[in-house]
Amino acid sequence: MWSPRAWSEIGAFRRALREERYDLIIDTQGLLKSALLARAARGQRHGMDAASAREPIAARFYDVRHAVARGQHAVERNRQLTAAALGSPALADCDYGLRAEGPLPVAVPSPYAVLLTMTSRADKLWPEASWIELGRLLAARGVRAVLPWGSEDERSRAARIAAGIGDALVPRRMTVAEIARLLRGALGVAGVDTGLTHLAAALGVPAVGIYLSSEARLTGLHAGARVRNLHAPDAAAVHAALAELA
Repeated sequence: MWSPRAWSEIGAFRRALREERYDLIIDTQGLLKSALLARAARGQRHGMDAASAREPIAARFYDVRHAVARGQHAVERNRQLTAAALGSPALADCDYGLRAEGPLPVAVPSPYAVLLTMTSRADKLWPEASWIELGRLLAARGVRAVLPWGSEDERSRAARIAAGIGDALVPRRMTVAEIARLLRGALGVAGVDTGLTHLAAALGVPAVGIYLSSEARLTGLHAGARVRNLHAPDAAAVHAALAELA
């Protein structure tokens, strides 16, 4: 807060944001900080009303406020808000419209499953022993486990799990676009509460979300019949769900 550089960057960002005039500005977060960003932009600002927003004070910063029922999945709340702001009915089916064109970024024998073992919070991590057991169950079916990573700590964790599985692959560090292509070609994906697990679901890949400390009902995988959300499962339950989806 006392850094001149930080305030300089904030000012530069605000000036850049205001160079454009937008037809619509839609704040789907419903937080004070996101509402302030929306307020800094030029254009008609839409957001949830005080009864709907996660932080009711955010509604004061919008030009147009919309009622969106609580208790729904976050994806559906965002879709309904955006549809209302655009004056369009929400679509009956959720299609993320994502594509991941191009070849696989690494050589992987088929069939393979991607195990997303990393997340930003320690309380969301699934035990390494459970990942190892899941990898061995997959290997018994002839499915090889692939464990991507993003940081050195995540690479070390993936390497330990792969060593425990035996026949598993820890690829080189990849970009998000490359991981998307890896996910697209997988027989299935199992992952903890992290963005890449949601990416797999959005790509239409069979995916199982493993939830420990977070609430899957409101923010879990949301892609119809091709996904499962499991709370604190054992390896056998995750394997069974993957086998069912595949």
